[in-house]
Amino acid sequence: MKRTPKILISLLVLLIIARLLLPYFVLRYVNKTLADMGDYTGHVEDIDIHLIRGAYQLDNLRIRKVVSKLKKPFLYIPKTDLSVEWKSLIKGELVSEVECYEPQLSFAFSENEASSQTGTEVDWTAFLKKLLPISINRFAVIDGTINLTSLITQPRADLSLHTFRGEIRNIRNVEDKQNKLPSPVTATGNVPGYGGTMVFKANMNLLKPVPDFDYNLMFTEIQLVKLNALARSYANLDFEQGTVSVYSEMAMLDKKLTGYLKPLTKGMKIFKINEHENRSVGKFFTELVAQAGIAVLKNQKHDQVATRIPLEGTIDNIDTFLWPTIFGVLRNAYIEAFRSEFDNSITVNDALKDVKESFREKRMERKAERQKKRAARKAERQKKRAERKAKRAKEK
Repeated sequence: MKRTPKILISLLVLLIIARLLLPYFVLRYVNKTLADMGDYTGHVEDIDIHLIRGAYQLDNLRIRKVVSKLKKPFLYIPKTDLSVEWKSLIKGELVSEVECYEPQLSFAFSENEASSQTGTEVDWTAFLKKLLPISINRFAVIDGTINLTSLITQPRADLSLHTFRGEIRNIRNVEDKQNKLPSPVTATGNVPGYGGTMVFKANMNLLKPVPDFDYNLMFTEIQLVKLNALARSYANLDFEQGTVSVYSEMAMLDKKLTGYLKPLTKGMKIFKINEHENRSVGKFFTELVAQAGIAVLKNQKHDQVATRIPLEGTIDNIDTFLWPTIFGVLRNAYIEAFRSEFDNSITVNDALKDVKESFREKRMERKAERQKKRAARKAERQKKRAERKAKRAKEK
């Protein structure tokens, strides 16, 4: 056999061996990266390499809190696909995309550190960059589950989103560089514990440290009887029937927020004369008064009680307004019923208006402060002149 074919065969054998060993080395690297994340640790069972499409797949990724009494891991993903985004590569941008299949994310809220896991202690972006050094431009979740345990502690109330599907596109702004909010975000899910559904749509700028956004969020057809534990604890009443839907629009620019919440109930009934459970006299009259209030404030034609709650402020402090909320209830009852839909009245330009107003307010505050300091300096000069004048007069 000639020398050239031998070299080619040897190279081919070496490439095959390297390909067979590559998953082993990548698996070791990934598990080493995940092993020490401060309060959390992670492990991957297996890795599949797909060289042709520039991707690798993580099988059975688990991340758990190191010191924890909780049985469920913080994150479990049976299959995670990390790959090069080819459509962006064609445009000359080397970015990646991540798809998570049937992930389970379990938050727990508790004052006891061992019974709490929220993930806030870890910079997840840093570890994701180690796993995939190329910048992520698309992130998708397929058929996931999000568990929020003890979201409210007294009384305990859990919340779960099932069949969760979410996608964030154009994270690195590869496609639309002129758009203020270039990254579209969508998410949907079912709320089985409360009998409703969730839909979220937004446009965001994720390149800023605190992202700008403009979103629509709705929870629809939540069963009121599922909220009775909270109603008994905080209002000394419970619901017999009815549903509540919540619609919200919100926009944020440079940490300034503006938006609204629109809760809308249908077929709500509180008071039942022949309630079988032991009901105290206080609860009897509380429910009777509440039912009377519903009768007065309900839109009779649509059998609904609703209002619109304006929200304004900053990311650290959001203000609500009492009188517009009360007028909203009266408007729904006696003027025009609120519709089970978004008002489409909030855009990022509204947040921009707030930013400009805030800038003007700060400018006026600075101007007033400068005037105050000038007045203080002028008064000080006048005082010194008067003192010098009095001193000269005394010397004469």
